[in-house]
This record gives sequence, C-alpha cells and structure tokens, in this order.
Amino acid sequence: MPSETLRRIGLAFAAALLLGGCSPAPDGSGAQPRPAADTRGMDAEGLARALEAARDLRPLHALLVARHGETLLQARLRGPDMDTPVNIKSASKSVLSALTGVAIERGVLEGADQPIAPILAADLPSGADPRIGRITVGHLMSMQAGLGSTSGQNYGAWATSPNWVRHALSRPFTDEPGGRMIYSTGSSHLLSAVLTRAAGRSTHELATAWLAEPLGVNLPPWPRDPQGVYFGGNDMLMSPRGLLRFGELYRQDGMFEGQRVLPEGWAQESWRARTRSPWSGHDYGYGWFTKRAHGHQVHFAWGYGGQMLFVVPTLGLTVVMISDPSPRPERDGHVDALHRLLDDHLIPAALQGA
Repeated sequence: MPSETLRRIGLAFAAALLLGGCSPAPDGSGAQPRPAADTRGMDAEGLARALEAARDLRPLHALLVARHGETLLQARLRGPDMDTPVNIKSASKSVLSALTGVAIERGVLEGADQPIAPILAADLPSGADPRIGRITVGHLMSMQAGLGSTSGQNYGAWATSPNWVRHALSRPFTDEPGGRMIYSTGSSHLLSAVLTRAAGRSTHELATAWLAEPLGVNLPPWPRDPQGVYFGGNDMLMSPRGLLRFGELYRQDGMFEGQRVLPEGWAQESWRARTRSPWSGHDYGYGWFTKRAHGHQVHFAWGYGGQMLFVVPTLGLTVVMISDPSPRPERDGHVDALHRLLDDHLIPAALQGA
C-alpha cells in the first residue's frame, strides 16, 4: 500500500493533469550523439515534485511538458490561459531562424552565406563601413554580424530611432563579421527586414503561411518599426500550447502531423554551435542556445523574463515555461531557477520513466 506521502504526491500529479489535461502531439525523434533513452513517459513522483517546485516560482505563469509526443503536464499557475497568445520576447529569434530555413528552401533566399547588403541597399548608411558587405544571413542568425549591439544600454536609442534598420547598420563594428557573439536584437531585426524585402511579404505574413497555419496555432500581428517591418526577434505573440507545438516541430526535424514544415536537417543545422554566449557560456547556433544536462544535449529558445522552450531530442522531451514578462531586477535568479526546474526535476523524471 502506498504511504500517505506517496498518496499526496499522486494526488498532486493528478491535479496537474486535470488542470491542463493530456493531449496528443505528433511523435518523432531527433538525432543526437548520445543514444536515445529507452524509457517512456515520466516518473509520477518526479513530475509532481517538479510541479511543486514550479508553484514556488512566483513569476512563472505556465509549465507544459511533452514526452515522445504526448503532453503529460499542462499547468496554468497564474496569468493567461494556455491558448492565449503571450509575448515570448527573444524566443522570437528561434522563430525567425525557422522562417529563414523555409525561405532558403523555397528560393526566397540563396542560403545562409548570402550577403545582406544588396537586399538592404536602400537603408545602407552613407559612407558605410565596407565590412557591411561581408555580413551574411547566417551571421544575423548566429549573432556574429560584428556590428555593435543595439541591446542593453543601447536599446532605447535604437528603438526610438526613425529607422531601425539603418540605425542597426550604422552601429560601429566591434568585431569582424563571423567573429565572436555580439547579442543584438538589431541583428535579428535586420533578418526580419531581409525576409520582408526578399519575399515581398511581411514577416507576419510569412510566419502565418509557413509556420502558424501548418502548426494550427494563432499568431496575431506584433509590433512593427517605423517603416512597417515586423519587430525581428522580440515581442512576437504565441500561446503556450503554440510554443509547445513549435518545439515539437524542431524535435521531429521539421515534421508535424506527417507534413514537412521545415527543411529536412534544418533543426540540426540551427542547433549546431557557431559561437558561445559571453554571459552564460552556452553554445549558440541559428537562434538557439545549447547546453548539456545529465549527459544530454538541451537546445533552448530564451526570451526575457523567463520565456523558455527546451528541447531534449534524445529524451523525446519538450518543455515550455512562460513567465511574467514585466521588467524585474536584473539577474533576479528566476531564469536560473527555471534551468534548475528542468535539470533537477524534469529531466530526471524522464530518465526514470513511468
């Protein structure tokens, strides 16, 4: 007979399932160097402990966990419901990377090595540094443009400028194109402008046709710059369930319900490390960070305030964490706590299995 403690854990787990329910999602796998775990489902006690830890994180609004295509936990802790689009902040950069992969496959863009200057010629500053001609589409995705950042203390001046594209291109070079990682939302906004100019359609139109409709998610319009280019890499709106579907799309190498949405191999290409964050030390590819936990590679999209999408292909695990996007003290520890929630609770529960 189970002890009273185990009974309470079981009840907590059941309550979590009732709160969000279980729903099917497409199955699939992602190739990684480490062999895939042979467990299925998740340990009920471990998942219940994860939910208990999640409830203690006051900024955390929602937690969704899927394994091998089955949604095992949907916990709305506070804030909007699971189908309401919310601001995913810089997790938008991972979505822009997906759009770029589709654009390359469809011939809208020539490839990741394509220079951006001819596409953005109308906004090149007079007397532009000739190194602008060496910046490629891939450099924008991997934050290796070499241009000075528009983020952090430079964000206000950039976001209030009359032309965001020209302002970003006017930033002084602090490294060579293809050099170290310089995190800058200006670079991802240049990518949005590249997509818009090359396709002759807005980034929102492309995202709707190429991602939202195939995934069956709602993707409402989000803010635009003064010239009408949709904000690249910030303020995109997607529901927690929609973000989980996007994560499942990557876990399955671009397949969703038997339909190919992303080019074959684009997920792996996006996850391949090209540089490293000077702050976190995490590897960075095309709009995705990567770390290791319990010997498994963890790929994640990361938005301000704790908008997180984790994909662990070798465990068949996809996790969404949505947090309050309101400004908070810098380095308040919340994002670190979200990583611990994954590393100390969810991944062990998956390793243990049902």
